[in-house]
Amino acid sequence: MFRRVLIANRGEIAQRIIRACRELGVESVAVYSEADADAIYLRQADETICIGPPAGAQSYLNIPAIISAAEVADVEAIHPGYGFLAENAHFAEVCESCKIKFIGPHPEVISGVGHKANAREMAIRAKVPVVPGSDGSVPDEKSALRVAAEIGYPVMIKAASGGGGRGMRVARNEPSLIGGFHAARSEAKAAFGDDTVYIEKFVENPRHIEVQIIGDEHGTIVHLGERDCTVQRRHQKLIEESPSPVLTDKQRKEIGEAALRMAREANYYNAGTVEFLLDKHGNFYFIEVNARIQVEHTVTEMTTGIDLIQEMIKVAAGERLSFTQKDVVPRGHTIECRINAEDPAKDFQPSPGLIAQFIPPGGPGVRIDSHCYSGYRIPSNYDSMIGKLLVHRATRTDAIATMLRALDEFVIEGPKTTIPIHKAILRHSDFLAGQHDTGFMERYFSPMPSGPAARR
Repeated sequence: MFRRVLIANRGEIAQRIIRACRELGVESVAVYSEADADAIYLRQADETICIGPPAGAQSYLNIPAIISAAEVADVEAIHPGYGFLAENAHFAEVCESCKIKFIGPHPEVISGVGHKANAREMAIRAKVPVVPGSDGSVPDEKSALRVAAEIGYPVMIKAASGGGGRGMRVARNEPSLIGGFHAARSEAKAAFGDDTVYIEKFVENPRHIEVQIIGDEHGTIVHLGERDCTVQRRHQKLIEESPSPVLTDKQRKEIGEAALRMAREANYYNAGTVEFLLDKHGNFYFIEVNARIQVEHTVTEMTTGIDLIQEMIKVAAGERLSFTQKDVVPRGHTIECRINAEDPAKDFQPSPGLIAQFIPPGGPGVRIDSHCYSGYRIPSNYDSMIGKLLVHRATRTDAIATMLRALDEFVIEGPKTTIPIHKAILRHSDFLAGQHDTGFMERYFSPMPSGPAARR
């Protein structure tokens, strides 16, 4: 086992990793920007090092500063969390060259699955269903028009190196394809430094299902069931749950086996997620691999009882997974709501600033992962997440009831939050019946109504 691990991240995931290290008897080193100097988790780490000013490019994305901190602190490994450098193959290579273990997939795997056109080709080789589309990247407008004519409109133009909804456009006819093709390339170039795009058939009103995987360096790879991440706004997840309310046992088995075939084809190791779309006919299609731990990994932890962060650290240290596929027995139902400092009544406008009062909920089946506290000032430099509120109960109906109770208990005074929209979603008839799809938010909550509940 490692003696010391550096956490190259911030916020609730930094705190989560520090806690995992503490339970494993591993010392933790937390790096921070000047904007995070008052972060509560800095008191919980064994050592802290400031790596730069508030701007992410000068701190949490500053590879030389992070490596320098790792060398000064004499760590053996770096955990990147999610976001920032978590899927940066170059950073993983730098760690390796400096004899520091990167707690995540190997650099060549990150590069391979991170390029979505390449990952699609891997999926085809692994006999994992893919959405009909182009054979690899589409180099020009003429090729785009040809592919769209072959597979039929509507189509989705997607950045090969994309993520978070950037570099994506839906085209329903030739004029929108031409405009969308150039817009997607420009956005992809600006966001990822790579204007490569590919085209897929646009799946109308699908559900978003993802499968958690983890493997060790001894050849064992397992999946830990699925998460349903269908409630999204502009490709950003709002609510996640497990198990999916719509999958049959047969579909659940098939999608889990497909995720494992994809992982083996990619020579995957450590934690990751294989993502799929499920159409209205029950067919599922591979869309991408996230080569890192996800925000919503906590849903799987609650449902399986397996500590994924600890397992990531242990397998990175060369240990075998502490469980096999047959040991993974999901129980009950877990729901997670992402609580963000955003104003739903104003198109989810960020709402950074001082938290005057912060009183998290509790009680049976409730978990809150948050780095916030009364008197904490949410910086405007980073994402707006305040925390993740999770509940785990015997049934989905019970979990919804407990989540509504927990949301009512949650007191956050100061910034606007997404608590009101979560309450509205959880009470909606389509969500209660499990009949929602990825167009749910735009259909029913665009724009979000204002009023007393929205100001909570």
